[in-house]
Amino acid sequence: MGLNVIMMGPPGAGKGTQAARFARERGLPTISTGDILREGIKEGRPLALAAKAKMDRGELVDDEDVVAIVRERLARPDAAPGFVLDGFPRTVAQARALDRIVEQRGNGPLIVVDIVVPEQELVRRLAGRRICSKCGTNAEPFASDSPGACARCGGELVQRADDDQRVVLERLKVDQRTTRPLVEYYRDRPTFRVVNGAQAPERVAHELDTVIDDAASVGGAVA
Repeated sequence: MGLNVIMMGPPGAGKGTQAARFARERGLPTISTGDILREGIKEGRPLALAAKAKMDRGELVDDEDVVAIVRERLARPDAAPGFVLDGFPRTVAQARALDRIVEQRGNGPLIVVDIVVPEQELVRRLAGRRICSKCGTNAEPFASDSPGACARCGGELVQRADDDQRVVLERLKVDQRTTRPLVEYYRDRPTFRVVNGAQAPERVAHELDTVIDDAASVGGAVA
């Protein structure tokens, strides 16, 4: 049986970092719709090109299109043992479609992890983030030997335009409105878990490993 995981959490919760770390350690692909689209456009995949054409016209990529792109990605050989989804599903309609995909695959249940962080901590994290003006890497302000310098290339660290405190608060409100129905959709499942994301990253990682392994045993998957 496979290990199929959805990593949920608001901006600043660290779900992208934790999803990549968990997937790497378990030998699973990390899948996000943004990555799929960029890769698909680069490779000339029809579904991705059709989605790009819509976006270029200022149109929204609807649930049906997004689900089709994800279904195609999950059909690749590297996803046969399982996957870690980051940023999908974003709507209940997408979640229902994913349930059907997982059921058709027949390789294990869907484990859903919600990384929860208090709003005040999220604002602190996001407003404190910096991006390298030279290479574009996200970084903490003093994550190198030279204060305010990028640990990767030494470039100047500057605040992202969308990390202004007022913008951050609005982003969090929008995210909460979007994700609340999803959390309610998954909450009563025996494979739904909540993780305290306000801890140090290594503690979050340990808790994630523990709850996912527990959910896998309940659902009958093998990690």
